[in-house]
Amino acid sequence: MRETSRPLSLDDRMPRHPFDDDKLHEECGVFGVIGVADAANFVALGLHALQHRGQEAGGIVSYHPDSGFNSARRFGYVRDNFTKASLMETLPGALSIGHVRYSTSGSKGATQIRDVQPFFGEFSVGGVAIAHNGNITNADALRRELIERGSIFQSSSDSECIIHLMARSLQRTIPERMKDALRRVEGAFSVVAMTRTKLMGVRDPLGVRPLVLGKVGDGYALSSETCALDIIGAEFIREIEPGEMVVITSKGVESFHPFERKKSRFCIFEQVYFSRPDSILGGRSVYETRRQIGIELAKEAPVEADLVCPVPDSGTPAAIGYSFESGIPYGMGIIRNQYMGRTFIEPTEQIRNMGVRLKLNVNRALIEGKRVILVDDSVVRGTTSLKIKQMILDAGAKEVHFRIASPPTAWPCFYGVDTPERSKLLAATMSEDEMRDHLGVDSLRFISLDGLYRAAGEVKGRDPASPQFCDACFSGEYPVEPADMIERGFELKAAE
Repeated sequence: MRETSRPLSLDDRMPRHPFDDDKLHEECGVFGVIGVADAANFVALGLHALQHRGQEAGGIVSYHPDSGFNSARRFGYVRDNFTKASLMETLPGALSIGHVRYSTSGSKGATQIRDVQPFFGEFSVGGVAIAHNGNITNADALRRELIERGSIFQSSSDSECIIHLMARSLQRTIPERMKDALRRVEGAFSVVAMTRTKLMGVRDPLGVRPLVLGKVGDGYALSSETCALDIIGAEFIREIEPGEMVVITSKGVESFHPFERKKSRFCIFEQVYFSRPDSILGGRSVYETRRQIGIELAKEAPVEADLVCPVPDSGTPAAIGYSFESGIPYGMGIIRNQYMGRTFIEPTEQIRNMGVRLKLNVNRALIEGKRVILVDDSVVRGTTSLKIKQMILDAGAKEVHFRIASPPTAWPCFYGVDTPERSKLLAATMSEDEMRDHLGVDSLRFISLDGLYRAAGEVKGRDPASPQFCDACFSGEYPVEPADMIERGFELKAAE
């Protein structure tokens, strides 16, 4: 495979802003296209639409009969790399997949170019490139086993286990080898892969992470979200079902169900924060679900105030819903600087200490003298909430009330989300009242888990036949046991 890459430069290292560090981060987005000329250009556009799912690095692999598999991997934003004609000309062909990455900030350390997906493997039955969104919860055990049997790993990514498992499979075709490999994998995975003639997509049996199918011209596309189909003018066909594998060729789409069927446990935080508001999940508009969360929150946690203000941008739909239900006027009391990007360098300690003010600024004329309700998507460490509260008070607000569009985040996620250790989650060590006092606000209320389910069109635990979500970050109830983390000492929630 011909690969285009370059060393990591200082400008490529994207400084993590304090505002962003106090959010949960989905770690990856995947996209693939087959049956269109210059497929890599479509993939670049799709990855641009999925940039919110991974902002640290991206990669694209394409295939052309004359040049074979071609790859390019870069650090930084899609727009700064995969819009250059000189690069895209190295990725010819009518079949291509891509990946955007947000690495964890834990023990893995700094991202290396070798960790950037898609990964590629050349087998006796042909080559395959693979891009993975999610997290393999038994990756440590698999890696040890594979290394003991002679596998040589090139990256620190759990996703590489899939390539090695496929290499050791005795099946005769790549789709069969992928099925064989993924049956050994535990956790969450939405996979997009390609051979010389096939585009493949697979979701884990619980369907924790999203994956959708679209039609573009005479070809097809696979994407983490529907918003990326929109940008290339593709028609949304349907979601890939939990536990389903699709194999797409010039003849059309074949569907398989290689895993034992299980009840869906789609990540509910995709509805709250991860997915773009213009995407469709489970047949529902993400924007409308978030607006409905605000409506439920206003019913559950009313308060007398003069202004409902979102913490931009993720709190905006819920704030609109809260305002609608409560009758309290909505206003943009906080303005987000849209130009905080990778080219911003924090040169001095004084500038670094400005923290959130570099990204958010208070609309003083609107805030002064008001009792303000701030609507945010979540509270993680609480550091950003403290700073935003102080900014609102400094602008002359009479009262500050926080309303949070998700339940307290008290447990880490092990299914493809960058989450702090449990001890660093504010809700893991404090009650709601203690958090209110810690933040120094007049009131603090979170939507209940039942309220969140109602907003998403479900009723938690009432109807066994009804699809349920994965809500482990709120409830501590993990649908797949995080074997690696338990081995490292993580303690599951005690049985009640």
